[in-house]
Amino acid sequence: MSLTVAIQMDPIERIDIAGDSTFALALEAEARSHVLLYYGPRDLSLRDGLVTARCRPLNVRNQKGDHFTLGESLVQDLAQTDVVLMRQDPPFDMAYITATHLLERIHPETLVVNDPFHVRNAPEKLFVTLFKDLMPPTLITSDREEIRAFRSEHNDIILKPLYGNGGAGVFRVKAEDENLGAMLEMFTAFYREPIIVQRYVPEVRKGDKRILLVDGELAGAINRIPAQGEARSNMHVGGKPEHTILSAREEFICKSIGPELKARGLIFAGIDVIGDYLTEINVTSPTGIWEVKRFGGPDAAALVWDAIERRLAN
Repeated sequence: MSLTVAIQMDPIERIDIAGDSTFALALEAEARSHVLLYYGPRDLSLRDGLVTARCRPLNVRNQKGDHFTLGESLVQDLAQTDVVLMRQDPPFDMAYITATHLLERIHPETLVVNDPFHVRNAPEKLFVTLFKDLMPPTLITSDREEIRAFRSEHNDIILKPLYGNGGAGVFRVKAEDENLGAMLEMFTAFYREPIIVQRYVPEVRKGDKRILLVDGELAGAINRIPAQGEARSNMHVGGKPEHTILSAREEFICKSIGPELKARGLIFAGIDVIGDYLTEINVTSPTGIWEVKRFGGPDAAALVWDAIERRLAN
């Protein structure tokens, strides 16, 4: 099965090919003889009901410093492609939401991965609240008194921007920390949205597991150990990946949310688990493919393409 695949992503010349999951998906697609087209979110257009993108043919290779070749620019009717991978990084802002509206016009006749309707309705830190029994105590609000009361109850808390990503703007605030007021002022100045507040889970010192799910099924995991003095485990802020196996609780979490992911067309997802708690469900541009494979886990890129090809064959 040879497919025409349009990849909506961030500038390809800037990616780190050793860790970029979109690049891993592109390599696997090319290995299967799929035809690749590359474009950015700003290259999308809607005219008279037709969704197009100014694309360039793409070839990729796992060679640092020479990892891609682009052909001549062309205007592609995306309805005439087989698959669109929506893989640009958040922020989950109005530009991102607009892109989901445009791509929704061609899905499912052209398979958009992940389903743009459900991506729009599943922002990471809100979607996860559907599974409240799996989460740590969590508050989403702009009400400062509610946040102060939450800290008084739980003593040690984490503050996050509701639509942030990559660990940016994440703060740990202990009971005795006098900076809470200043932090809330900063959040108000930089973000219009509510803040997400969670009870600090001390088990994060043992790691924050990134678990990959493909079509609702487990597709590998890694543990990410925060750097000394850091409350965040994200690898680009010093988190150290390591091999892991899942606990019974983590397997239960996967089985609990997997059917919902599959039903929503969220073919590729990454969840974060700390201790016994599910903290996020990433469906916009999940990462971790290279790290899972590097530590002896499955080739999640191949599993994603297996799932896509199954859907197109049905």
